[in-house]
Amino acid sequence: MEKLQAIRGMNDILPEQSLTWQYLESIFQKVVAGYGYQEIRFPVLEQTQLFKRSIGEVTDIVEKEMYTFDDRNGDSLSLRPEGTAVCVRAADQHGLLYNQQQRLWYHGPMFRHERPQKGRYRQFHQFGVEAFGMAGPDIDAEIIELSKELWRQLGLTDYLTLEINNIGSAADRKTYAAALSAFLETRKESLDEDAIRRMHTNPMRVLDSKNPTVQQVLAGAPQLSAYVGEESHEHYQKLTSLLDVLGIAYKENGRLVRGLDYYNNCVFEWTTDILGAQSAVCGGGRYDGLVEQLGGKPTVAAGFAIGEERIVLMLDELNKVPAQALRPIDIYVVVSTQNLSAQGLELATEIRKSHPSLGVLCHCGGGKPASQMKRAFASGAQLAIILEETDSASTQLKLRMLDDSNRSEIIDVDQIGSKLEEFIVISR
Repeated sequence: MEKLQAIRGMNDILPEQSLTWQYLESIFQKVVAGYGYQEIRFPVLEQTQLFKRSIGEVTDIVEKEMYTFDDRNGDSLSLRPEGTAVCVRAADQHGLLYNQQQRLWYHGPMFRHERPQKGRYRQFHQFGVEAFGMAGPDIDAEIIELSKELWRQLGLTDYLTLEINNIGSAADRKTYAAALSAFLETRKESLDEDAIRRMHTNPMRVLDSKNPTVQQVLAGAPQLSAYVGEESHEHYQKLTSLLDVLGIAYKENGRLVRGLDYYNNCVFEWTTDILGAQSAVCGGGRYDGLVEQLGGKPTVAAGFAIGEERIVLMLDELNKVPAQALRPIDIYVVVSTQNLSAQGLELATEIRKSHPSLGVLCHCGGGKPASQMKRAFASGAQLAIILEETDSASTQLKLRMLDDSNRSEIIDVDQIGSKLEEFIVISR
């Protein structure tokens, strides 16, 4: 019988890999809590129309990448390809938005049918933050500063560059799109099939082309900045001033438009050269019209999303995960005979109660002490506690450091509480 395999581009995260994920998620949750953001959770399945109305029907995501199917009732459903539209739907449905300010965060799997490659998968995971009800550039600056703080706490600041752009209002982009479309029409013979298809339906998506020939054509194209209105320009200028005050370095990129139709005014990405072609690890901006576009009351908003897989790759590549985060077990309890199994379990339980910050693994399943010690070393624990029977039928403990020192000491059971702190660091 043929063995069943995971679906291509949908990967298992194994125990040794999950430690890095747990570390990243713990830092993210600590950072967003420090800025007053609250968690929201929502389903992985949504009505397909939600994404067509928000992301845009003439986008790669909607046209080619969504996992869409009709359920038994004939309703068209899609696995969520991104989180912002779903967060808007959930927050509006439950009355969290109108005449209110909300700072929300979420994380979880997203789904896009793309060609799998390093840092780009069909099931991937995102962190997202969304802020509603705040019109000024100060909230834009805050969410950018929040992302920078995350990089600082992860030790990634030196490996990431902030790129920003002002894409103006929907009306500004409509005027620009007409000018860009007219320009592309005059260069049609130099465009690829994808650019030709988009130059009348969604010409700004042509700016995202990875085709070098198309990029050469775009070098002479009209610049979006020339079509941005005064209100958007003023908002952007205030934002850059705030970034300067906060000491956040940035690079202005006039080609940055993001791949989702709902953005307006400021958009940004954090990019790196550590991951090759997959350079963007975080992207976001303002989307002041999306709530109304999805049927809610007019509500200004801004946010960003972070690709967890890409940050995990960076953390592993750069060895930025602290050793203690990769060592979930601090103590390994070895029982020299099966007669001591109950006492071993009892001892492990007592240590967990008295020192809840410690991870304690009690050996189960029998085996010779030598083989148990091999497992103790392999576990990554700092200390082995070996239960041994004495001639008087009492039990004694041998404490042995699992490092190059091989320090050891034999103690009575009732000494364990005081002796632990002599051997290992208790607090993390």
